[in-house]
Amino acid sequence: MGVGQRQRTGSSGQVNRQRIAAASAMAQVIKCVSNTARQPLDFPNLSSSLNAENMQLAWDEISSWPGYAPTPLHRMPELAEHCGVKAVLYKDEAQRFGLGSFKALGGAYAVANLMKRHRRAGQDLSALTVTTATDGNHGRSVAWGAQRVGCAAKIFIHKHVSKSREQAMRDLGADVMRIDGNYDASLAVCRDEAESQGWQMVSDTSWPGYREIPLEVMAGYSVLARELIEQVGNLPISHAFLPVGVGGMAGGIVAALWQEMGKQLCHIISVESDRAPCFQLSIAAHSPTKFEIVAETLMAGLSCGEVSELAWEILHPTLSHCLSISDQAVAPLMRLLGRESFGGLSLQAGECSTAGLAALLAANKDPKLRRELSLGRDSVVLLIGTEGATDPELYESILKGHNTT
Repeated sequence: MGVGQRQRTGSSGQVNRQRIAAASAMAQVIKCVSNTARQPLDFPNLSSSLNAENMQLAWDEISSWPGYAPTPLHRMPELAEHCGVKAVLYKDEAQRFGLGSFKALGGAYAVANLMKRHRRAGQDLSALTVTTATDGNHGRSVAWGAQRVGCAAKIFIHKHVSKSREQAMRDLGADVMRIDGNYDASLAVCRDEAESQGWQMVSDTSWPGYREIPLEVMAGYSVLARELIEQVGNLPISHAFLPVGVGGMAGGIVAALWQEMGKQLCHIISVESDRAPCFQLSIAAHSPTKFEIVAETLMAGLSCGEVSELAWEILHPTLSHCLSISDQAVAPLMRLLGRESFGGLSLQAGECSTAGLAALLAANKDPKLRRELSLGRDSVVLLIGTEGATDPELYESILKGHNTT
């Protein structure tokens, strides 16, 4: 399966250019940090991190699941023309295993591995309870994974998680507990409860002493990158704009690209909300640095105040730049992608799916930033459509013209 090709007519092309220009006007990079620690290195293939073996194991397992199919990689000629680059590629995760996001690859895979370890140890699977904290999508993956193997799931959400996302996890059989505070607060409660109740945490972030399961989650995410490596064929990626929360997805993608490209690894650009720029702060400090979130971003999956230890180890030497963006372009870009603006293709793009595109459009408007990122006419830009309408009510409201909840 290669990169999707589409044609546009003259009249529709003019309308599309106008729509792109209008949405682009809203895109804003708040801050750009260049990573002075980046250096051309061979893929380290460390036993303690993502490596050829654990990424292959994830591929073998996940690609064997019923319903598996590579998600589409769309070529967006209208965007490439607007941005003055050779190609813009959009990896569309909206239909992944029917769960609506790339997260389906991670939590469910880690739960499947837990089940295997319990069986090998002769333990009663019905006694296994998995738990996690989530903004929605990761918890949905864990709940689905628990449903697949037949164990219990306890999911902690914070006060800003929508009712729709909460119900999606309940529909998969999970017990969902809502706590006061933000994502980091829900994670703290989850860790305490897991320890006191003897539950098994399946987190997509890692910290000292907790690495095995987050590593499996990230290995699951690497499947996405293996697909796109096959899909791009002879069209080499020069820039990857990757949405970042704790860094798990970006780490999984970068590890696979690094293994493929080695010292010729493309420009890796992290994109965060300016309301939760924990990776940008950490890269600037050359050390993991916590950010205290005081206002929630519309891009719920990016509302994270601390980086994942495992992701940091992969991204610190590989990121070229860290961009933080405002929320202003999120809703306009959701509408742009959903209104057949690209050769008649309607893309169901959730809030976080707009992050990379917003950063690209904002950089294109700023000649200095464009030069800083080495964007040019030969550039091939990768964007990740991380999620579809995982909050259907919010999605429909935005498509009807509302910019926030």
